[in-house]
Amino acid sequence: MSSSKSKNTGLILEYDSGIVPPPYSHVFHMELDWSGNALKTLLELHYTDREDLSEQEILDEGFTLDDDFRFDGDLGKVWTKPIQELLSSSKWSGKSLDEGGIRIGILENGKVKDYKTPANQEEWQLLAQDLIQAIYESTNREAPLKVNYRNVTSDQTEDCSITVQFSNREVIFEMDGKKRNINWEYAIQLMKLVFTPDYHYEMAKESAGTKRGQYIDCGDGYWHQLGKGVVNIDPSFDAVGKIQEGFEDLLAG
Repeated sequence: MSSSKSKNTGLILEYDSGIVPPPYSHVFHMELDWSGNALKTLLELHYTDREDLSEQEILDEGFTLDDDFRFDGDLGKVWTKPIQELLSSSKWSGKSLDEGGIRIGILENGKVKDYKTPANQEEWQLLAQDLIQAIYESTNREAPLKVNYRNVTSDQTEDCSITVQFSNREVIFEMDGKKRNINWEYAIQLMKLVFTPDYHYEMAKESAGTKRGQYIDCGDGYWHQLGKGVVNIDPSFDAVGKIQEGFEDLLAG
């Protein structure tokens, strides 16, 4: 690491959802300081432009009437390396953020030298979402994501689960009462696949199926059968097949 990079003690992330309509539209300010033994974190998140919506309209979209959130505390140091790696690999853009996005202030010895706009917007926004999820878990605002999976063949039934813990950046795979850690990036890519297809809740059950097939519960207590209650949105991309392949690899050990 060069001497100039070694002065970096943290980041400030500022995000605006831009043209996204309420009640989804929001802004946040996040400060990250890794100069100490933990990742000192400040988050101020505010949902915008809700004045013209009725309370029921907000509730109908799955929100509450008080979704603004503030956190000032520590996250696990395990998040520092991924942040620094993304920072070192990022390229910067001169584009304005008129339609929303994220900009970054790099802290050198505790002070922001200037703000930059990353060209790899999606990567930074995904990292910010992961950090916010880690904050929500560490404050018990949300529980870790747990996905259950069942594979029924002609001669056996295999049950397993994946629990994604953003607070400590660990993923636990459990099967037959035995637990093991699995690769973070592999698990996150699998979770992206899990939430890619279309889920037909009118076909969902409150218990896992017993007939031959593959079944999945995405953490809300409803079981769906792959290929029937879970179908691909894009015919050119077999997300359902890839979900099955991902879990088959894990079941195989």
